[in-house]
Amino acid sequence: MEQRKLKLGGIIDGVGWNHTGWRHPGMPADASENIDYYAEKAIQLEEAKFDLIFLADVSHIGPGMIPHYLSMFEGVSILSALSMVTRSIGLAATIATSYADPFTVARQIASLDKISRGRAGWNAVTSNPGGLVNYSRGHLRKSDLYPMQKEFLDVVEGLWDSYEDDAFIRNKESGVFYDPRKMHALNYRGNYFSVDGPLNVSRSRQGRPVVFQAGTSPTFMDIAARHAEVIMAPGDDFAYLTGYAAELRSKAAAQGRSPRDLLLMPSQNPIVGETEQEALDKIREIESWMPRGYRMPKPTFMGSAEQVADRIERWHLAGLMDILLIRQDHPEGFADFIRLVVPILRDRGLFRTEYEHDTLRGLLELPYPEHRHAKSHR
Repeated sequence: MEQRKLKLGGIIDGVGWNHTGWRHPGMPADASENIDYYAEKAIQLEEAKFDLIFLADVSHIGPGMIPHYLSMFEGVSILSALSMVTRSIGLAATIATSYADPFTVARQIASLDKISRGRAGWNAVTSNPGGLVNYSRGHLRKSDLYPMQKEFLDVVEGLWDSYEDDAFIRNKESGVFYDPRKMHALNYRGNYFSVDGPLNVSRSRQGRPVVFQAGTSPTFMDIAARHAEVIMAPGDDFAYLTGYAAELRSKAAAQGRSPRDLLLMPSQNPIVGETEQEALDKIREIESWMPRGYRMPKPTFMGSAEQVADRIERWHLAGLMDILLIRQDHPEGFADFIRLVVPILRDRGLFRTEYEHDTLRGLLELPYPEHRHAKSHR
């Protein structure tokens, strides 16, 4: 089976996924709440032909959190804005099933998908139980989170199939707006959610928005094997990830799915230089603002452009990195990677030179999901 080309994604973390990067002279101190900064990064990633922009999220904070988490935009809102300054790159938001309401999430992500013309994805995570009290769910326990997530995913995916692909006719001459036979109520009844439906958003150009998930537990794997299309995988240990990937794909196959339709997306914060020493100098610069005696963990993907490209190629060809998701700890992290590493990946035939599709599902080479009720009208 022909291997997909490597896919690339970028997390726009505002001031960075660390405690002191905001002090760097090249980083706007308010980057996490700065629309111009987000737009600049989105355009930069799209010009480099990245597949997606990914936004992490947190809904339960305290004084020890990284600065980015203390003051940040809500994901769907900022991605809707970014959809207006981009044309092709995918847009994936994180919304925790532990906190949100499935009808609202189905509508939010479907709306983002319509606004972006088929480029939306949803990262469905359970999140930590500490935030439950912010959402009037303090009565729930940690043991509720995965059973609730399973119901949540069933509801959202069912609501995204509220209308068949061709339900909306919108013929002004005949006066027919839609075919009511192609509208489908959900009538879901579970232990956590009861949802009638249907959703008041027509079906996506890409069938459904792409579902992302993250986790490592056996329960997570069972749910992901049924629902997930992209897994935000643990990315620090090649040997561990090899076993993780094999188990996850085996579970997907047991669900009747092709393992090819489950993409692994390890997250990395590459620090790249013209030379290995230049990359080390960049880390030392960030560390210079840290408390005495503190050092940053050495990134798994760090060094010269050739060294980083070699490691990416190894992980990709081993089937452990369908998508490389890049964070930037250094304010020029995206720019350095695009300038130094992407040309090498292209020279090796690993990464595209132009966009081949205009939906996120198309970019990721994922199959179009057939509507669950379509056969009833054939």
